[in-house]
Amino acid sequence: MMIRWLCGVLRVRGKTDLLLVFLFAAGFTALPVFALLPSLWGFAVASAVSYAADEVLHVRAPNFVRRLATLQLTRTLRFAVRTVMLLALAERMDAPETVPVAALAVLSGHFALVMLYTAVHHAIRRRRMLPVIVRNLDMSEAGIPQQPPALLHRRYLRKLLHLDVPAHAGLLAALAAGTWYPAQLGYALTAGLSVAAVVAVLGQLRRARRMPSRDAVLGEVNRQLAGYRPEVALYFSFASVSRDFMYQVNMWIETLEQLDRRPVIILRERASFRYLSRTWIPVVCVPKADDLAQLELSGVRVVLYPGNAGKNVHMLRVAEAKHVFIGHGDSDKLASSNRVSKVYDEIWVAGKAGRDRYQRVRHAISDEAIVEVGRPQLTPIRLHADHAPGPLPVVLYAPTWEGWSDDDCHTSLIPMGVTLVEKLLAENVRVIYKPHPLTGKRSREAAEADRAVRELLRADNARRDAERTEAAIAAARPRLAEIQARLDELAGRQRGDDAQQTRQARVPDREGAAEWHALRAEWHRVFWESRGELRHHVILKQLPTLYECFNQADMLISDVSSVVADFVASLKPYVLTNAHDLPEEEFRAAYTTAGGAYLLDRACTRLPEILRAVREPRHDPMAAERRTLKEYVLGPDHPTSMERFNQAVNALADKAEAERSAAGRAEAEPSAARADLQRIAVG
Repeated sequence: MMIRWLCGVLRVRGKTDLLLVFLFAAGFTALPVFALLPSLWGFAVASAVSYAADEVLHVRAPNFVRRLATLQLTRTLRFAVRTVMLLALAERMDAPETVPVAALAVLSGHFALVMLYTAVHHAIRRRRMLPVIVRNLDMSEAGIPQQPPALLHRRYLRKLLHLDVPAHAGLLAALAAGTWYPAQLGYALTAGLSVAAVVAVLGQLRRARRMPSRDAVLGEVNRQLAGYRPEVALYFSFASVSRDFMYQVNMWIETLEQLDRRPVIILRERASFRYLSRTWIPVVCVPKADDLAQLELSGVRVVLYPGNAGKNVHMLRVAEAKHVFIGHGDSDKLASSNRVSKVYDEIWVAGKAGRDRYQRVRHAISDEAIVEVGRPQLTPIRLHADHAPGPLPVVLYAPTWEGWSDDDCHTSLIPMGVTLVEKLLAENVRVIYKPHPLTGKRSREAAEADRAVRELLRADNARRDAERTEAAIAAARPRLAEIQARLDELAGRQRGDDAQQTRQARVPDREGAAEWHALRAEWHRVFWESRGELRHHVILKQLPTLYECFNQADMLISDVSSVVADFVASLKPYVLTNAHDLPEEEFRAAYTTAGGAYLLDRACTRLPEILRAVREPRHDPMAAERRTLKEYVLGPDHPTSMERFNQAVNALADKAEAERSAAGRAEAEPSAARADLQRIAVG
């Protein structure tokens, strides 16, 4: 318990990282002690330990390093402390006065050159900042120069600060040998390498000055867009973009790729590209509204919005296009029937349940503005009839997060998550735990419950033939890493800054989708096979996907969220948590997806009875309700969701084009009339 508490406080992952932290602390604590004693060999060992532990912690425990920085114990300060202690040691060992004076001059000069290098590096970054970042358009003619080599560009501060090592080692060797040639050699190496680094980065600054102007970059992007002629745009913005939010875009990519009309993706935050999935669709990221207004999007007739964000207004002002809120999943949360939706021309929902939800909240949204298009993303979900159960029932626990406010807090993690998992383990089932990506972002209680659930599953895994399973996982890790590297390559996640990625942007081969899907299928096969049929799982990354977790599960336990609505497509049994123990009739009346669900009370007393629906498939009284609910929530199976979505895009695009043509004729008629009058007057 104490170790877990320390790991939480220090933000490290386990005993090994905790040992590194103690070595790091011991090394720095020992430096002033050995400097003042003085003890040359003790100081040398403490210095080496502090160097090594500092470097390893940057790789293994970056959260701990960030915590040090918040306490002002930055990397630069730590190197400065080490230097001061070395000079104190030299003074205490009665070194000739010229030796520590020279050391002070060289190491002070080194720090000054580090500051100069940092200033030049920042200047290069500013000059390489583009108004538009592009993927899947040919930007080879834009004239963007190559970014600085990784040796000078990536983790530059870490490399520069370590240039003090020759001076430190030389002075320690000189103190040990009693001759000052090693110190002079070390000083020369540190000074020479520092000067060489600054000269090299100044050369890169000269190259960065050849960056094309804002107008030139926008002009080339517009030339490419004019050649492509996009007709449909997916527009996305979020205040704090990370992989936690980009799923809202990624879930729509394959749907956009199957449209009859040419799509484009418009992003507003630079960090978006880092988490964007594979696609051949042209993608433009435009951080500034003024630059967005300069883009050649005159052919766009339909704009799709997966989320409500303040920056949506920058696109909504385009009167020639029709604006559609498509959301990122249907649920009974407030976000799925938001008052803000009135600003859009149409609202597309999965099924009649979405239409009824908007009509219930009475936001003055007309029935004609709501279009039922299904959920095209659900194709990978296998039906209950096609599922082959394993030796143990598999329960997917996928709680939602705590929401932006307490009024919108539907998570079961805080009131009952730990109790639920404890009882699931007592029932001898296999648990797949997939929390919402934002879990714990707002609520400390949610974060603590999440950690407790993970620890319960970890401890139970330790007794389930852990040694054999860990060996299989270790054997599969290289293959999974190999597949992931190729997936990243196919997704266009090249190393380099935004300018470098735009420089390398090309029109992709659309056939890459086949390899992408084959690799993802192979990744999932290797992952699940290596884990065996008994092990619990905590799923936090993009892979395995949520829908692959659906396919592994016999039953879902979740909260009021779009996860439940998507799981309905499988027709498998599912459970909704009733954390506030509302009367069953009231709960089912309030939440549409409760219509086909088993309801679980806060104390989880009904759990054994509910699990009978998995253990004894004939004892599944909610099966008929799930079949009825599926069509109500997701729409009919025929025509398919993709066909309905595509038809809705085509119909709205035709409507926008017709209105635009009518407006053009209306403007032309008065002009023609005025011209006739002028001719009559002249005649």
